[in-house]
Amino acid sequence: MPLHPDDHFLYALSSNNAWAGYKSHQNPHFFPKLADGQTPQILWLGCSDSRCPETTILGLQPGDVFVHRNIANIIAPTDINTSAVIEYAVAHLKVKHVVLCGHTSCGGAAAALGDSRVGGVLDTWLAPLRAVRYANKEVLDAIKDERARGTKIAELNVEAGVNVLMANVTVREAIEERGLQVHGCLFEIGCGRIRDLGLGTKGRGGLGLDGQEDVVRGRHAQIVFRGGRGEMSVK
Repeated sequence: MPLHPDDHFLYALSSNNAWAGYKSHQNPHFFPKLADGQTPQILWLGCSDSRCPETTILGLQPGDVFVHRNIANIIAPTDINTSAVIEYAVAHLKVKHVVLCGHTSCGGAAAALGDSRVGGVLDTWLAPLRAVRYANKEVLDAIKDERARGTKIAELNVEAGVNVLMANVTVREAIEERGLQVHGCLFEIGCGRIRDLGLGTKGRGGLGLDGQEDVVRGRHAQIVFRGGRGEMSVK
């Protein structure tokens, strides 16, 4: 029986079945190996936006990235959900990189820039982002282009989140004890590229703490974190 084109859930299940079959044919050991456990090297803290699927845009595979996403990628020190993810990834999974990534055309950023209430719990959730707006009012008001202003507050939001991460006790201990690296980035939806904002552990000697390239290898791709200018690229 053919799937109705508007039944997106059934289509997704069918697509999953095809994907699982393809991956098993490509590598019969892929799923059994995944079932044995996870050893991700990256903790990705991003936005829930459907256009920003971390594993896809990084060119990596299931098992390569530990993930926490929320609306507008807000990192609040009092949010136990976010804190639990960070603690588990850093203290137990021993990830090598924490990547906080915002993105252009962010609905949360647009809402924070406006003066109207969104409604419900969303206004409470976006309060830290509105605080970023008010703290940078002159800078943001000087930007007349609406899209550019949205990009700027998204960058400032990442900076605020990175500051919270750098004050997190678990993160700081991992930085000192084993060279954990923290990166603040922005995903440019219009071109699909990730731009490193030069935040986090960069001030401690570059993205690679020793100034050298640090390679995170996935199953079919690798990410190169470069020191110096703090570039992050996918190979």
